[in-house]
Amino acid sequence: MRRLSLAAVLVAAAATAAAAAPTPAASDPAPGPRRLPALLAGVNFVSVCGFSHRNRDDLIVFPGQHGVAHDHTYVGNTSTNGESTLESLRAADTTCRRPGDTAAYWVPTLLAEGEPVEPLGATIYYRRHTLAPLRPFPAGLELIAGDPHATSPQPRSVTFWSCGADAGVPPSSEPPTCPDAGRGAGLRLHVRFPDCWNGRQLDSADHRSHMAYSVRGRCPSSHPVEVPAIAVIVRYPILGGDALELSSGGLYSGHADFVNAWDQGALARLVGSCLNALRHCGRGS
Repeated sequence: MRRLSLAAVLVAAAATAAAAAPTPAASDPAPGPRRLPALLAGVNFVSVCGFSHRNRDDLIVFPGQHGVAHDHTYVGNTSTNGESTLESLRAADTTCRRPGDTAAYWVPTLLAEGEPVEPLGATIYYRRHTLAPLRPFPAGLELIAGDPHATSPQPRSVTFWSCGADAGVPPSSEPPTCPDAGRGAGLRLHVRFPDCWNGRQLDSADHRSHMAYSVRGRCPSSHPVEVPAIAVIVRYPILGGDALELSSGGLYSGHADFVNAWDQGALARLVGSCLNALRHCGRGS
């Protein structure tokens, strides 16, 4: 009798569980971790990246232009600006600790009493949210998550604020007041990216419709290519406060941008050996 690998057994079991679940309505919000197949919990690898720089460029929305966007805070690639290309990004340095991660990540700048708050850095999780195996992001893929124009709370499955897992403070749509000691001492902004690609475009006219979120481990038929689910957690050296605002306006407009300028071989190895092997790799290899 042929023996199945552990990964095959887990995927088969998860697929059976998912098949028994009701099909979500089209109006369902993007899924959070509680709606994922349980057997995918903890499957990830992590890139930890320091603060790099700020500018008023937006490579995705305003390519080739300078100074026309709201202020952005960058981690990862040290060269990202409105004129960046895949080639220039790959040739630049990075603040990320993982070899090969020269991707560009950015969020709106957090302001305290009108002054920019320089983050301590960002922890970036690459997870598997689908039952089907993942493909690495294609080189040059551009992603935006969250609504920079939001004036009311967005779904917490997409973006929220927290003080960290050990703070004893629940996630919220507005910045909480964080403890002044321990692992929960700093304010954090979380943004989760979609993980289903249409397989055709590296970007789209609205910068969003080429991507979609999976639901209960499955991608929609319009976006059949399963890719890693990125979650960016930006860590700030402040405890919260009343005089906070994002450069995109208010406190509800949390969003993040990503351009895949990874060394493609390094990314493919991590996707294969960690995410598709159903391993928790964390910050290690």
